[in-house]
Amino acid sequence: MEALYEPQTLQEAILYFSIPENCLKYLVLRRPEWKDGVVCPVCGSTAVGFLKNQLRWQCSERHPRRQFSIKVGTIMEDSPIGLEKWLPATWMILNAKNGISSCEIARALGVTQKTAWFMLHRIRLAQQGKHGGKLGGSGNGVEVDETFIGGKARNMHKSKRARVITGTGGKDKTMVMGMMERGGNVRAMVVDNRRKAELQKQVREHVEAGSAIFSDELQSYNGLSTDYQHAVINHAVEYVNGNVHTNGMENFWSLLKRGLHGTYISVEPFHLFRYIDEQTFRFNNRKMTDAERFDIGVREIVGKRLTYAELTGKAPETETIN
Repeated sequence: MEALYEPQTLQEAILYFSIPENCLKYLVLRRPEWKDGVVCPVCGSTAVGFLKNQLRWQCSERHPRRQFSIKVGTIMEDSPIGLEKWLPATWMILNAKNGISSCEIARALGVTQKTAWFMLHRIRLAQQGKHGGKLGGSGNGVEVDETFIGGKARNMHKSKRARVITGTGGKDKTMVMGMMERGGNVRAMVVDNRRKAELQKQVREHVEAGSAIFSDELQSYNGLSTDYQHAVINHAVEYVNGNVHTNGMENFWSLLKRGLHGTYISVEPFHLFRYIDEQTFRFNNRKMTDAERFDIGVREIVGKRLTYAELTGKAPETETIN
């Protein structure tokens, strides 16, 4: 059997996916529910035929929506944008270290900025994969830290410690918490506050009991020693004491903020968690090649859907993501 060609660079991807048949071939092989053949998304039948002229399938069973495309059941469902634009856009956002803006995507693909913005948020939804177990299994320890995102420009020069002391991490800032297994993955999420109950709830949810945990001197972490090997670094005195430090998480925050402030410029708190998921995905797959990262990213597009109404916060309460 002839080996399936897979693009290795963005240039190769643009050329390869400019051919509709190549797009279908690539995506069909990466749909988990189609591993044994194409399945009708309505009735689950495998008795489907391919309509070559329309580049879609038709189910042999009699029911509404017998014909379906590769987009059905994915983040691309109901999108008029062709796969020759969807797939290069996915490649770019998955592999751009500091992210890529909707304006850049719009210019590169010849779509409107509004369309590009919607596409990128749907691709970010695909990057919200499963965590795959708790952190701490490697025995290298887990760094725990929190930071403020946003705020007025005149406050951005202040250190995190200064903001905590003076209380300037208030209404115009969003609190984000992160946990990083040294040499492994990171988890990051928006939290309501930096109180003990909230932060320790996240730690216990994401870190194995008995693991070594390294944090700064924030009092909200007091009490973790009952379930973890908890060591504290006092940033008022030093930033490293042997292997006790949170430099890994600090580096991740720098990477995240470089993208938020340099690439995206302005991010609404309502959408912040999506940008955090985007940066987390790239970081956790940082040891892969661009082609490998794209491959696993494409496998996550199935079973997720985001409507424009929900993205903009205008969806009715009964509307959900399918």
